[in-house]
Amino acid sequence: MHIADPPFTNAAASNAGWRAHLALEYAQRDQAGRARTVLARRRPDGPLVVQKALYPEGDAVCHNIIVHPPAGIAGGDSLEVDVRVGEAAHALLTTPGAAKWYRSAGAWARQYNHFVVATGACLEYLPQETIVYDGALAQPDTEVQLAPGASYIGWDVLCLGRSGSGERFTRGQCHASVRVSRGGKPLWLERARIDAGGLLMQSAEGLSGNSVCGTLIAVTENPEALDLNACRAVTAKSGDTAVTRLPGLLVARYLGHSSEAAKSYFVALWQLLRPVLMGRPAIVPRIWNT
Repeated sequence: MHIADPPFTNAAASNAGWRAHLALEYAQRDQAGRARTVLARRRPDGPLVVQKALYPEGDAVCHNIIVHPPAGIAGGDSLEVDVRVGEAAHALLTTPGAAKWYRSAGAWARQYNHFVVATGACLEYLPQETIVYDGALAQPDTEVQLAPGASYIGWDVLCLGRSGSGERFTRGQCHASVRVSRGGKPLWLERARIDAGGLLMQSAEGLSGNSVCGTLIAVTENPEALDLNACRAVTAKSGDTAVTRLPGLLVARYLGHSSEAAKSYFVALWQLLRPVLMGRPAIVPRIWNT
């Protein structure tokens, strides 16, 4: 059966599913002589919310957990997360558990993340893994717009099928895209079309039969300051890894069969990169240990 391509637009969604939009704005405030990043504004609309601001590493960095109460994305659902980080502010966003894209009866599901980071600001987007169920029609889309002097670290871990339950991704499609720019100039443009049972899943140039793939992107105006050899020395418990430094950013890849190995690998890289990019040691969000 042929399934038509979904439109790669911000408005695409079936009328049958949930629609949710979450807008977050962060700002740096002077409180009693201390610089503090605050969640200055939040606008939830639909089943997509953020928990209270946390400060496990002091006033300068605001941690938030984005929660989708239905716990999964079904065919026809449309989620949008719009995050703006003001000048000199620093926000870290994560999720409480795996994102699940359920089997679809024919409608596409999508999530659009739009991140805007101002001059001198930092954003870390460190979600837990994404599981695409057999039969899902999934369209995750992320766009990051950075001003001069802004920094960003983000990752995604994509699991095709519920391998822990013996499920393989034999039906459905996943169309994912990531766009990163600075000052309107593209730094990273990527679009992946994964068709269940297609050549990309089995070919050596694609996933080579693996069920888990992941990408970490670290963006800085001085990528030469990142120790490429040290990053390449970081290894995963299983699977294959690679690290590349490009003008304006560093990209790391994972390919294997274990989401835990992928996450552990990216956390180790994050712990190495964060002090250089953002001048702070990595403080692991407590939600990851629950």
